[in-house]
Amino acid sequence: MKKSILLLLSLVVLFVAGCSSSTNSGGADKDEITIAWLPNESGADLTEARDEIGKVIEEKTGKTVKHQTTTDYIVAIEAVANGNADMAFLGAQGYIEANNKNDKVQPLVVPTGASGTLDDAVYYSWLAVEKDNADQYKDGDNFAIDNIQGKKFSFVSNSSTSGFKVPSTGIVDYFSEKSEFSDLVAEDLLEGGSDKFFTEVLYGGSHQGSAVNLLSGKVDVAAFCDTCVNNYVELVEGEENRPGAIYRVKDDAAEPFNTVTGKEFILISVTPVLNAPFVINTENIGEDLQKQLLEVMTSDDIVNNEKVFVPEDSEFSGLFSKTADERLVEVEDSWFDPIRELSK
Repeated sequence: MKKSILLLLSLVVLFVAGCSSSTNSGGADKDEITIAWLPNESGADLTEARDEIGKVIEEKTGKTVKHQTTTDYIVAIEAVANGNADMAFLGAQGYIEANNKNDKVQPLVVPTGASGTLDDAVYYSWLAVEKDNADQYKDGDNFAIDNIQGKKFSFVSNSSTSGFKVPSTGIVDYFSEKSEFSDLVAEDLLEGGSDKFFTEVLYGGSHQGSAVNLLSGKVDVAAFCDTCVNNYVELVEGEENRPGAIYRVKDDAAEPFNTVTGKEFILISVTPVLNAPFVINTENIGEDLQKQLLEVMTSDDIVNNEKVFVPEDSEFSGLFSKTADERLVEVEDSWFDPIRELSK
């Protein structure tokens, strides 16, 4: 009897050890890597850029890469958090939400600034209005956001860093200094109404969508970022990423800007934002594959690929701009703490 019990216990231990080994392998034997993309990077104009990253990963790891494009921020965030996707390209806020849902989601790499380091790894959150309405948002010679209250406003998604988290925090910080808005919080900006801060609030679903909400006359003010619309617009006056800069939609702009070609908008507020990371679900991807992916993503094969890091004189629609020493570099979770602080 004792021998039978000991034998049974031994089998249980072996079974548990086997399960543990399988779990800890983190999908090391996976033949396929699924990458989820936010709506901003899911458009047809970025198909080649997505495919180029996939090709390099396939060549270096021997794995097949599958791209999961989305039309909703939450879909991409949930996909990597629940393990339906192995990797994702998310904004800082999207990463934090995915990490909160599952701490096995961790950042892998982030694009640097022109220095090739994290010191200037930022892009910009814009508040924009149509050019013809610019004077409504001036205080003397400078632009101010005082008059956005009571207007129709477009955000990107409440899971967007530069399309909601950063601009909503900036709006609350600014207006809560005024006695009549001392109790204002970000949640007050989610919906519009006659008794709300904004009379109407729309969501573009992507940065491109939010910009088109503005340029098609659906809203008075819109939040969106520079990097997501750079492929569709050109600077016509002022300094890039500075209040007062005027941008025009290119005549040959792809969807969804093809309906608003030639329209111009002006920036009334600009805020720097931490660059967006590629993240991985470490439950799906084992340590060996993690190391391979890190090596691949930070390699010269990626940084020298002109369909991923697009030179200034190129008309190709890529993911990142190459003006100097930009590349992908390893990043730690703690780097995103400043975005976490916005929610406190």
